[in-house]
Amino acid sequence: MTRVPREQNPMLASPNKLKLGVFGVNVSGGCSMTDMPETLKIDWPESVRVAKAAEAAGIEAIIPVARWRGMGGNVNFNHRNFETFTWAAGLAAVTERIAVFATFHVPTVHPVRAAKEVATIDHISGGRFCLNMVAGWNETEISMFGVAQKEHDERYEYADDWLGLCKELWTRDGDFDYAGPYFTSPNAYSEPKPVQSPYPVLMSAGNSERGQRFAAQHCDLNFVVAPDISSAGEIATNVKRLAREEFGREIQVFGQGYIVCRDTEAEAIAYRDRYVHDLGDWPGVKNLLDVLIPNSESALGDGWSGMAANLIAGYGAIPLVGTADQVVAGMQEFSDAGLDGITISWVDYHAGLAQFDEVLRPLLVKAGLREH
Repeated sequence: MTRVPREQNPMLASPNKLKLGVFGVNVSGGCSMTDMPETLKIDWPESVRVAKAAEAAGIEAIIPVARWRGMGGNVNFNHRNFETFTWAAGLAAVTERIAVFATFHVPTVHPVRAAKEVATIDHISGGRFCLNMVAGWNETEISMFGVAQKEHDERYEYADDWLGLCKELWTRDGDFDYAGPYFTSPNAYSEPKPVQSPYPVLMSAGNSERGQRFAAQHCDLNFVVAPDISSAGEIATNVKRLAREEFGREIQVFGQGYIVCRDTEAEAIAYRDRYVHDLGDWPGVKNLLDVLIPNSESALGDGWSGMAANLIAGYGAIPLVGTADQVVAGMQEFSDAGLDGITISWVDYHAGLAQFDEVLRPLLVKAGLREH
């Protein structure tokens, strides 16, 4: 297969002012920690339906979550999950235009193996594959692999070296020796190269100072989780400045939103209140918050319940809740704050994607955020 410039990947080639990625399709519950019956159950036909619906709606990408176990509680959020490299390979074979991501924890895959898997999926997709790198955060999951989680900043030093070897494997012909601070690979070799030249589109979720620097140096896309659009915009501005001034490159920044769209704002809020407060997994969200912030209820005090409710509602995403006009206005705010795109989720992905295609998409075109 002829190699093509990575700029032709749907994530970089899209003409849309505000790009979109459907998030969390490979894990049970998706991004909603609730016992609502319409949440994702995780079987293969379901993943295919969502991916094809997203592609038909003109959405740029489908992005999975790296997960190995659930959060306990009432629904054991995300406990059913598809491994993302094989998941991406399968979806790459049944789609034609949408970008397909794998998301993974860097300490769980050796770079020699990852480089080969990435090249393979890129060939299956015809150059539509993207890699979302997570330096590591959930110690309980990382310990399943028999390794200790490194301190925060060292995780990115490790990821630097990991990616350094991958880039060499994707770009160098013939055998070579690699010796880095964490990885040594004598007689390293990998063929075929990825379809995308010099290598596929790269993404990370850099929110901390060190994470932002990693994204600015290495990635095409940075995925930020922020409490509000203003904060997301500040991170976007800083990451873009770092990339441009220190590394001489450009980067796009994505925020995160969850959608509840109804005929009236009151109906949308009532639906969200039902799935969050009546059917939300409050024991499960406590488990999740305690991973992120030890003894989270004590540490967060009065702010605990608000953060917990938002995690239940959309995995910490910024709410896009209300009428169609209000949802589009919220998306406009992301764009106005300097975000290039949003990852989006729903409680019911099937109904949400149909509504997006029929109702929200024309309004986004009218607003100038999407071209078609």
